[in-house]
Amino acid sequence: MHLPRPVRNRAGRALIATSLAALTMAAVAAPASADRWRDRPAYSLTVLFTNDGESQLLGVDADIDGDGTIAPDEQRSFGGVARNKTLMDDLRRDAISGRVGPDTALRRGVLVVSGGDNYLPGPEFAASTDKGAPYYDALAFKAMRYDASAIGNHEFDFGPEVLAEFMSTFRNVTKFVGSNLDVSAEPSLTAYTENGTLVSSHVSWQAGKPVGIIGLTTPDLPSLSSPRGVEVRDDLAGIANGLAEEFEARGVDQVVLLSHLQDIDNELALAPELSGIDAIVGAGGGEILADSDVELIPGDAAEREFPLVAQDRDGRDVPVVTTTGNYKYIGRLVLHFDRQGNLLGYDDDKSEPVRVSGVGDDAVRPDRRVQRTVEEPVEEYIAGLAETTVAQSEVPLDGVRDAVRTRETNLGNLLADAIKWSGTQQAEEYGVPAPQVGIQNGGGIRNDSTIPAGAVTELNTYDVAPFANFVSVLPEVPRDTLRQLLERGVAGAPGAAGQFIQVAGLRFEYDATQVAQEIDANTGEILTPGERVRSIVLDDGTVLVADGEVVAGEPISVVTNDFSARGGDGYPLGGLDFTPVGKTYQQAFNEYLRDGLSGAISAEQYPVGGEGRITAIG
Repeated sequence: MHLPRPVRNRAGRALIATSLAALTMAAVAAPASADRWRDRPAYSLTVLFTNDGESQLLGVDADIDGDGTIAPDEQRSFGGVARNKTLMDDLRRDAISGRVGPDTALRRGVLVVSGGDNYLPGPEFAASTDKGAPYYDALAFKAMRYDASAIGNHEFDFGPEVLAEFMSTFRNVTKFVGSNLDVSAEPSLTAYTENGTLVSSHVSWQAGKPVGIIGLTTPDLPSLSSPRGVEVRDDLAGIANGLAEEFEARGVDQVVLLSHLQDIDNELALAPELSGIDAIVGAGGGEILADSDVELIPGDAAEREFPLVAQDRDGRDVPVVTTTGNYKYIGRLVLHFDRQGNLLGYDDDKSEPVRVSGVGDDAVRPDRRVQRTVEEPVEEYIAGLAETTVAQSEVPLDGVRDAVRTRETNLGNLLADAIKWSGTQQAEEYGVPAPQVGIQNGGGIRNDSTIPAGAVTELNTYDVAPFANFVSVLPEVPRDTLRQLLERGVAGAPGAAGQFIQVAGLRFEYDATQVAQEIDANTGEILTPGERVRSIVLDDGTVLVADGEVVAGEPISVVTNDFSARGGDGYPLGGLDFTPVGKTYQQAFNEYLRDGLSGAISAEQYPVGGEGRITAIG
């Protein structure tokens, strides 16, 4: 057992030593074996968790042989919600009925939680939206019997109504804990606060012990997703500490924080401000935490140990854990407590990520019911998308994550053109001017791969443009605002950043050695205007910026997705009027390939490396 520093009794009594070794030394009159059994923890709590499942219901590929190729029998050989269901049941059973040793409490509880991002727009979730509620993701989630879930940013990608529909499956089964969220302006969600599905905190009884659960969502939510009227409080430590105090007053001694803050380092930074929290389950960053002796999925590598440990405000050691997403692992953290409810430590041997394997000695048999009701219909739906060709390309199309977030690519150009084309097609119907400029944030291009020359399928369009982001026209964007919009796009250069801009209808040059734009992450307010963009010229030859100076003139009509139009990724557009024109960006992409390009992507129009729309000059 790993032992933290001495802790204070929750009732405020004097500092007590909780080292099991010290307790054993004090009882010198008793036989060593008797000491070990007498000094066992009073209560053990196993926390089983997943996070960032993101609709990866069917499993993931792995290079089992290490030869760089995925053989047919290796496809989807790990993960998958049917295997997750079986493994979760096995781990839950082992937590409460496994062998009792001298370091194991007789009273043992098990808590099953999710860190959020339980679904993600894309082809798998499209199967659900075509079907309607209950969604396939919700059916799988319900089968695994989660006690509670935090709320991630991707839960709002379709807006509050779809989150509400997802929650409709879970009354009296799973609690969704949004301790820093105010949903009172969204009627579809307030219905679930009224019936007790969406809560600000939760007490889950495990083996006769109350366990308090707090859930925090990233304060960056408005710039990452589409929460609309949902307000996000950013006083994370104050909220968590206040709820922990309330739990203590109610006699709830064990407290777990579910924290979807996008990066495990954010949880580690929060921990020193906390008091009364026994463990933190982080989410959103996709980090792989594991000790060197833990067997991982081939191709995965541990970044740091499991668990991480941070000191809280009172000097107590707090274990901090997460797993990578896509249902590849189930995290397991075994906590031990004394009779006063103080955390003694965690079990070194059993605290680890457990891979969800379909091969080898640890292969898990898929749950047949989940396989039949979730995986098989989703697989059938996706197979149909993969068989539908929408265009033929003469060139490979580069959508690799680090490429579309750092420089112009031909796929970035293609998608920006598709949005501009769609905005033009829909302009008359929606009473807006035809857009002069198209903007696509690099973070919204999600396939993270190069589509080979040849057939481009409908499934490819979902992979590239998975979100429920609607094509939206901003009729009047001042020239200096457009300049700062492009400044935002290159503010992270040369590093990869989701706000990097792919463009249509203009060309621009920037110098990464010049002053980068800085914004207030909470409000999007520009604190330091950027000076990197040196020139902007529209396709018709109109000069908007020359030698780093804005040329006076009429505002520009711009089309983008509604996420960006609302100020997502920090784009300085949140105060401007915009009109969604009835098409998602996936639909725009699909229709542009079919109709705008008549199914043919030419090497002349979309050369590898782009055509010089974005030029770095420094």
